[in-house]
Amino acid sequence: MKLLLLVISFAFAGAATADNANLPPKLRDIGIDQHLGAQLPLDARFQNANGESVTLGSYFHGKPVVLALVYYECPMLCNRIMAGIASGLRPLRLKAEKDFEVVAISINPRETSAEAAAKQDLFSGEYSGRRGSPGWHFLVGSPDSIAAVAQAVGFHYRWDPETKMYIHASGIMIATPKGVLSRYFYGVEYSPTDLKLGLIDSGGGGIGSPVDKVLLFCYHYDPTTGKYGAVVMNILRAGGAVTVTLLGAGLLLLWRRERYGMPQGG
Repeated sequence: MKLLLLVISFAFAGAATADNANLPPKLRDIGIDQHLGAQLPLDARFQNANGESVTLGSYFHGKPVVLALVYYECPMLCNRIMAGIASGLRPLRLKAEKDFEVVAISINPRETSAEAAAKQDLFSGEYSGRRGSPGWHFLVGSPDSIAAVAQAVGFHYRWDPETKMYIHASGIMIATPKGVLSRYFYGVEYSPTDLKLGLIDSGGGGIGSPVDKVLLFCYHYDPTTGKYGAVVMNILRAGGAVTVTLLGAGLLLLWRRERYGMPQGG
């Protein structure tokens, strides 16, 4: 029964809560509603893995943030979500702490900083090969603080006393450096390309190389699928711009050779 609930909650990760009247009663109103453009409650207070009191805003300082609502005693789904974040971010040239932050918030108010610390070590180690590497933050908090964040991001979940588990959907969000929700990705595996483009897009031009900016121009985020797809017209425009630039550079070189008698080479 537990495994069944986990599988079903994963399957309906992106289902709109208003459209699941045909689901079993346990799964009704469970899901993630996209609140793109909504402001996170940056003044909400939590405890970090060291037991220190922090605000959510402590992790927003000029860089985008990957945000996950999970719980640390979850038997399967939440671990897969966090492992999916680690494996999706690992290949990127963008690096945690330098270019972005990862923040996980437990939806279970009974969990402790010690449990947060264990998961922080585990998944930061999966990301970098070194436990406790910077840029990964696992938080616990009060029911009010958890509810404030869950409501802001549209994360609907429920405690099930029969299975003694939280029933929830699987997905993550990316927020801008000012704490505005900008991207949602569903499931438990996240494409490195989607994560890179989402971070660069959410970073507002503050991270990424010029090549990344061109790539972002050629791809478009589709909120209905939570993925980036190629935009043909933008690719053609980018290709045309490159062609014009190369032609211009070639003509300039020929003009300089003709004017200054530069050798043609051979």
